[in-house]
Amino acid sequence: MIDSLPTAPPATPSELAALRRALRLAARGRWQTSPNPMVGAVLLRDGVAVAEGWHRRVGGPHAEVEALRGVADARGTTMCVSLEPCAHHGRTPPCVEALIAAGIRRVVACHRDPDPRVGGAGLARLAGAGIEVTAGYLVEEAVRLNWKYLTAKVHGRPAVTLKWAMSLDGKIATRGGDSRWISSDAARRWALELRESHDAIVVGSGTVLADDPLLTRRLGRAAGPILRVVLDRRLRLPSSARLLDEAGPVLVYAAPAVAPGEGEATRAEAVAALARRGAEVATLPAVTPAAVLADLARRGVQSVLVEGGGEVLAAFVTAGAFDRVE
Repeated sequence: MIDSLPTAPPATPSELAALRRALRLAARGRWQTSPNPMVGAVLLRDGVAVAEGWHRRVGGPHAEVEALRGVADARGTTMCVSLEPCAHHGRTPPCVEALIAAGIRRVVACHRDPDPRVGGAGLARLAGAGIEVTAGYLVEEAVRLNWKYLTAKVHGRPAVTLKWAMSLDGKIATRGGDSRWISSDAARRWALELRESHDAIVVGSGTVLADDPLLTRRLGRAAGPILRVVLDRRLRLPSSARLLDEAGPVLVYAAPAVAPGEGEATRAEAVAALARRGAEVATLPAVTPAAVLADLARRGVQSVLVEGGGEVLAAFVTAGAFDRVE
């Protein structure tokens, strides 16, 4: 759809500088915007910035609207924005309609939004309204900023980060299975920051049984609790697990098969016990990375942090179901 847009003059040096500023503004929304992308916008009049804004939190005004609020009259100005303006009704009205109504003369964007609800329609709508449109600038920086959002939209599954602490000789635990702590205080705080910027955290039941972790966010940056996911094929998670003591959603993936020596009544009792503690048990034909990611995508999860243990990490690596290793 972008290929059919009318030809517009390329971005000027002042517009490129405004896009760099827009990207820095967008990063301010790092902890609060998911599942929306981070977006920044700068409004130029005759090459000089007169207003700016960024998407501060999911459900709040988008960056373009925030920038428009900074001027009494936006007619004839240029909007420089880090991502294609939206053209659909979501939690907020379409940004393209606000830009058209404001009398914007020109829009310069880093790149197209791969969300199927947008996908070039925003830029096409602007061009159809007589607004100059040009895009394709600072793309590498823009993609790096929103890599989780873009991965989810392009591949139809959550973006996956694998994270573990490892000794120089390649070990993640002692011979006896003890791994607290390989890393330092600073490294553990950095790991907690990863939880703040992902929608869900995934561990195996073995990790829960061995370490009894909380798996919570603790830095207070994200808007709410993280979704805690336990891969528990045999449904071994005890209802006394500490992670069930903490507020926030817990999702347990189990296989339909009954474990050896276990009766259906026992399994039903285990499911009921976990439900009483606030956990949801979801049954998958097979608890594989692909099946788990597909179900999480259906639930609107955009990014996943896989913390372990070794078998779970190895399963994601073997399946090629990851985008980044930390």
